[in-house]
Amino acid sequence: MFEGRITSSAARRRAWWDSLFVDHAIFRLVWTNVTPVIPSKVWRCNHPTPARLKRLKSSLGLKTLVNLRGHRQCGSDALSRSASETLGLDHLDMAFESRGAPHRDRILRFYGMYQTLQFPMLMHCKSGADRAGLASGLVVMFEGGTATQALRQLHWKFGHFNRSRTGILDAFFLRYRDEAEGRIPFLDWVRNEYDEDRLRADFKAGKLASFLNDNVLKRE
Repeated sequence: MFEGRITSSAARRRAWWDSLFVDHAIFRLVWTNVTPVIPSKVWRCNHPTPARLKRLKSSLGLKTLVNLRGHRQCGSDALSRSASETLGLDHLDMAFESRGAPHRDRILRFYGMYQTLQFPMLMHCKSGADRAGLASGLVVMFEGGTATQALRQLHWKFGHFNRSRTGILDAFFLRYRDEAEGRIPFLDWVRNEYDEDRLRADFKAGKLASFLNDNVLKRE
């Protein structure tokens, strides 16, 4: 596992090795999952390589990169931080979980971040499927969209499987839609009514889908 910052050519080579073969970036050289969430304002993708980040900054006019994996000791993290610094992008960490009930405090922290960051922005997790789907759905809600629209960000076309343990992210938006949409604004529901423990207790994942997602695909 790569640890630390890139401070030399040797460290950069170690970071690339770790990124490609430990963090599976070799697959992300050709598969990008780049998709607009809010056209001309917010984009999503899997963990970008430095070259792709440079191209996207040029083509989209990016100002901010939001890392949904949180600060990690791995080559991919070190490379994207170094690239962001070189390209003059704001690099922000906003860690979410892919298999747990979304945490109230993290949702509200992300909302506060969203109010002050510079746009256009790109956000990424590892594969651009689950945490990127959750964050994209939250952005849709922040922008005044509906839960049904938010759920479109959690779709198999991004590599998201709602019958596995990651389906708890879908259950979060479904709970708002079924219990509160039209009665109370989304953020008020998050602050005052959303019950993480109840959502966690009520959600039941499919065993086969979870096995495939966790053990075969080895998704993060």
